[in-house]
Amino acid sequence: MRFATIWGEAEITAVNDVAEGVREIAIAPLGRPLARFRPGAHLDIALVIGERPDIRSYSLVGRPGETCYRIAVKRRAEGRGGSQAMWRMQPGARLSISKPIDTFSIEPGRSAYLLVAGGIGITPLVGMAEELAASGADVRLLHAVRHPQEAAYAQRLRACLGERYGLHASAQGDRLDLAQAFGALAHGGLAAICGPMPMLDAARRIWADQYRPAADLRWETFGSSGHLSTEPFLVKLPRFGREIVVPASRSLLEALEEAGLDVISDCRRGECGLCAVDVLACDGTIDHRDVFFSAHQKQENRKLCACVSRAHGTLTIDTAWRPD
Repeated sequence: MRFATIWGEAEITAVNDVAEGVREIAIAPLGRPLARFRPGAHLDIALVIGERPDIRSYSLVGRPGETCYRIAVKRRAEGRGGSQAMWRMQPGARLSISKPIDTFSIEPGRSAYLLVAGGIGITPLVGMAEELAASGADVRLLHAVRHPQEAAYAQRLRACLGERYGLHASAQGDRLDLAQAFGALAHGGLAAICGPMPMLDAARRIWADQYRPAADLRWETFGSSGHLSTEPFLVKLPRFGREIVVPASRSLLEALEEAGLDVISDCRRGECGLCAVDVLACDGTIDHRDVFFSAHQKQENRKLCACVSRAHGTLTIDTAWRPD
């Protein structure tokens, strides 16, 4: 296990819409002080979605405060229900949260920093930008959105970074050029990117094409982000003579667990690879949404991370689980 989740009770103290379809939620822990965290950390939040207990992860916005944590949630009608559950909550609502979990951070002392966000991927980068700017570091932040009104924290970041903040709205014909952005980063610089899977795949490919050190590109993506739309799909497990329909609101991992087929897992974010299952066949298309497997491994379609990856069509798999 990469980390042990420590849970505690908390209360929502305020909600505030910070962009079109984006709501900031302030959460105060109850019975324990606010934990320190590094920008880029996230909270796990226990929710009830469709009458079922579930867990969602949300990046912390900004640097540690004095009384509350802040997250920002993009409302997604096509998602798995987490955003809608969070949007229904109002001040005074109680919920269970983890302590901050740090899986996406950057270190000081680099020659320059480039932060790149796609849509709601801006949330973990706000605190990074503010901390780097306060330290006097050479930092730029580029934010890609469809429409300017969807850019959460734009005014706050302009006040912090000035001309070092760049907003790119594709609906206005201003698309972010990752090759140019990476090419302008000073030698020895570090880039951190958070966005949907297509953006992340493009970033990793361009970074490698420019012969930059792999360790100098840090990334995080959304568990619900993929190349294909989220829809139900059929999973066959010949070893057990079972067929399972994975609904749009559940992950493959959750569907297997609910069917009594246990799968070893840890992060549930497509990062650690523990929940990988063997792909025996696919009558359709696999949508790999993890950041664990390489591009070559994804092309082979021999394994997939059950916690985030999905399919269009029918998927035939085998798991490591065996009955006693």
